[in-house]
Amino acid sequence: MTAPCTSCADALPSTPEIAETSRSAWLAVGSIAVGTFSMVTTEFLPIGLLTDIATGLDVSDGTAGLMVTIPGVLAAFAGPALIVASGRLDRRTVMIALSALLVASNLLAAIAPNFATMLVARLLLGLCIGGFWTFAPGAATQLVPDMSKARAMSLVLAGVSAATVFGVPAGAFISNFAGWRAAFAVTGLLAAVVLAAQIWLLPALPPARAIRPRDLLTPLTRRMAQVGLLAVLFLIAGHFAAYTYLTPLLQQTFGLAPGAVTALLLVYGATGFIGTLVGGSLVARSVRGTTLLATVLLAAALLLSTVAGSGIVAGAAVVVIWGLAFGLIPVSLTGWMMEAVPEAQEAGQALLVSGFQVAIASGALLGGLTVDNHGISSTMLLSAALVLVATAVVGTLGRGQRPQARSAA
Repeated sequence: MTAPCTSCADALPSTPEIAETSRSAWLAVGSIAVGTFSMVTTEFLPIGLLTDIATGLDVSDGTAGLMVTIPGVLAAFAGPALIVASGRLDRRTVMIALSALLVASNLLAAIAPNFATMLVARLLLGLCIGGFWTFAPGAATQLVPDMSKARAMSLVLAGVSAATVFGVPAGAFISNFAGWRAAFAVTGLLAAVVLAAQIWLLPALPPARAIRPRDLLTPLTRRMAQVGLLAVLFLIAGHFAAYTYLTPLLQQTFGLAPGAVTALLLVYGATGFIGTLVGGSLVARSVRGTTLLATVLLAAALLLSTVAGSGIVAGAAVVVIWGLAFGLIPVSLTGWMMEAVPEAQEAGQALLVSGFQVAIASGALLGGLTVDNHGISSTMLLSAALVLVATAVVGTLGRGQRPQARSAA
């Protein structure tokens, strides 16, 4: 009988060491989640501040909508391009670089002397958006054991919901008291805190393998993935053609004061958060049914905005329906793509993100042209028409989709 190996026992991590490692890992995941919050807040900050920024930089509301269009266009191509170009580069380095870009974008926007400088700031953001959604989910799940990967992913995605609920309304609140530049400055400060935290907390995160360009083509060979991407283009374009001008809609059509607008933006975010939570259960039952529900609710909200009249009650009704509808959309479309290409889910999500960004950019651009030439009510009608096309795509071409609760969940 041999004596126990004391040196081997010494090499094993103690319980406090394991606990400390776990705590560090979750703090690192938290830094990515707060980074998500900062990034999404920055992306949609101009929606709550659009009129003020347009006035401050001496451009029309339609032209100011390019602040949403520009990063969307770049992000659509940046995500797939960056994941291929990065090869086996440590994901810690990539995440830190993306957070640094987010800081630079916000600070440049805060001091922009003219609209051209603002667009440069939004170009930097476009790189950050495309790269962040490509690398952040994988980086977060790399930090924790297999049994905790779903929880880590949920925490990162919670940053998106939190940005919708708190980020954009908080930006509008800050702008009301200190101006729109202060809103970008505060968001930049938060991004700087995230950058410092990631430098301190993130360990080395080597990728399992390099992604090849041909890996991104698999979803394009699946019929239901093609239908999902087509629905995304019409649905998201319709949404953002209108959503980009939500603040002017509430001010001009419903005649609401800045304080009421800020409150309704908060209501929009809160109802969207509820829609996302409810959407998880609905998608487990039927991906197609949930997607149809989202499109019908969104079209109803857009049409209602043109006939509901004015005042806080009418505005609140539109915002609540609209928020619930859009809360359902990301979870339903994500579930759709997972069902469509179960053997290539990462590639499917990469193309889904690109489709989202193309639709966001084109919708914001189309909405801007319509606002400048025909007014906000016409923009709402055009947006409703695009959403109804998406409804038709899902309701007819989507009949081949047979989601299973097990895989959707």
